[in-house]
Amino acid sequence: MVGAADRAKGPTRTSVWLEGKAERGRKPAQPAGLDREKIIAATVRLLDSEGAAKFSMRRLAAELDVTAMSVYWYVDTKDDLLELALDAVFGDVRLPDVGDASEWREQLRELAVEYRAVLVRHPWVSALIGTFLNIGPNSMGFSLAVQEVMRNTGLPPHGQMGGLSAVFQFVYGFGTIEGHFIQRCAAAGLSQDEYFREAMGSISEQPDFSRNFANASEMMEARGGETVAEMRERDFDFALELLVAGIEAMVARTA
Repeated sequence: MVGAADRAKGPTRTSVWLEGKAERGRKPAQPAGLDREKIIAATVRLLDSEGAAKFSMRRLAAELDVTAMSVYWYVDTKDDLLELALDAVFGDVRLPDVGDASEWREQLRELAVEYRAVLVRHPWVSALIGTFLNIGPNSMGFSLAVQEVMRNTGLPPHGQMGGLSAVFQFVYGFGTIEGHFIQRCAAAGLSQDEYFREAMGSISEQPDFSRNFANASEMMEARGGETVAEMRERDFDFALELLVAGIEAMVARTA
């Protein structure tokens, strides 16, 4: 197994994908039906339902009804398993055909929508994205598609990483906040609309907070939408259009 001390000596190699770990077959003594894919799928389910803070190899083993050592036959460390789970959820991302450069706007939107969906469905993902190198096959497939779309925009090479950062760091922030809000509502036993109404009602009852939120309330009313989900969709769509317009303006400026 790769211990924490070994990882600390070589932090750039803190990746299951860089350590030459081949798929391990089942030993005769291993539980029937247990394999790495089943372990990863159970890990994703536990992370979705309980969050990363409560996740442990012992809890995973109990979920699978096996011993912890049975799990360790397939992965060396919990970090390796978290990284495998992170890449697994990117396997659900639908990648657009990026072959037609003239369709970059729609390609960009599709990738942004898919990335947001991953962050919302799996709130634990946002923290792990900043923890691991994200170089598994599914993550790399997404990354390569994003890079190709940025080339399709016509931005000069020196500006393409900036364009990528503007769009996908925005989506990362938006999706992370959205996912955590939905999680908080579920923990409170309320719908998003119920939670929003109760929160805004509590704020309006406090004079100091009410004054500070007056302008924010006007902005929220102006954007329209009958539900929290509708308001959020309007915000996301408008923000993405702003970013597309910005890319178009920068391309025109450098033409």
